[in-house]
Amino acid sequence: MHLSDAASQVWPPFVLVTGLLMIGLVVHRDGRFEQAGQALQGLPGPPVVLLVSSLLLVTVVTAVLNLDTAVVFLTPVLLFAARGRGLDEEAFLYGAVYMANASSLYLPGSNLTNLLVLSHQPISGATFAARMFVVALTATLATMLGLLVLFRRRLRAGVHPHVRPIRIGGLGLGLPGAVAAAGFTIALRNPAIPVLAVGITCTTIEVVRSRLKWRQIVQAVGPLVLAGLFLVSVALGVLTRSWDGPAQLLNGAGRWGTTAIGALTAVTVNNLPAAVLLSARPLTHPRALLVGLNIGPNLAATGSLSALLWLRAARAAGARPSLMAFSRRGIPLGIFAMTVALAAATIFPTPQ
Repeated sequence: MHLSDAASQVWPPFVLVTGLLMIGLVVHRDGRFEQAGQALQGLPGPPVVLLVSSLLLVTVVTAVLNLDTAVVFLTPVLLFAARGRGLDEEAFLYGAVYMANASSLYLPGSNLTNLLVLSHQPISGATFAARMFVVALTATLATMLGLLVLFRRRLRAGVHPHVRPIRIGGLGLGLPGAVAAAGFTIALRNPAIPVLAVGITCTTIEVVRSRLKWRQIVQAVGPLVLAGLFLVSVALGVLTRSWDGPAQLLNGAGRWGTTAIGALTAVTVNNLPAAVLLSARPLTHPRALLVGLNIGPNLAATGSLSALLWLRAARAAGARPSLMAFSRRGIPLGIFAMTVALAAATIFPTPQ
């Protein structure tokens, strides 16, 4: 019984992110991310305009297509934009992952943790968005402000950009697939199967058209990593259904304590298993827990799958990210964003 309950809680988020990663690959194959990078590179104004625009792009893609898709495909785009302008790339490199984590509270599909925590109280994407909007927007703005402060001295005027013409081909399947996935995520209480169907359909058509290979799809999805996290999550789900320690801890924690527990558990065991461990039973403060699980991973790269994918994407693009630098900047940034987001949740309460 415990195994079945745990598996029932865990499988929808993993199926959903698989579909979103497939759709993100098709968007990438259509050249849309590269076009966005070229458009960013050619923006007029000082470097801060380029950085803010880049972070807003990460926010939108995270909200619609999931934070894992955002870091995999946008990290190279932001690096391309910074290098094209002759700028120090660190603000863009670290900004990509910090912003993805902080912007993953808008829709259920923006982060797997959202769906895991919601499993006891299934609601539509529109209801989730309405309840989380103030918290999500506050976390996004606080993180952006923090990044501008942290990297203010590195944002110097760069070289005049040499922008290649943006070649826009046919519409392709990526954008329609992304729009369909966003629609399912907003409208349905459990959009996992429909979104996976969209992802499979788009990638299969691209394979038939010889625009993609199955090997590329497997690399984009990372089934071994997802399978490993799935098994760990199910195991922790079984454990917490027979042990009421986490539930008792959260019941007496209050909003601020719940966020702290979520953040510390996330950086200890990764936020996906942490979400299962802490949400196997109904929660008193689900929004506060999501703040800790989603923004808390900015404290350390061990906190989320997105950070592991970001490391891989950054190294593949020729960058040299540092785990120590990640935490040195992420700890004050994450604490600031969580504090402001919780304050907003207190000032603007909504039904849990």
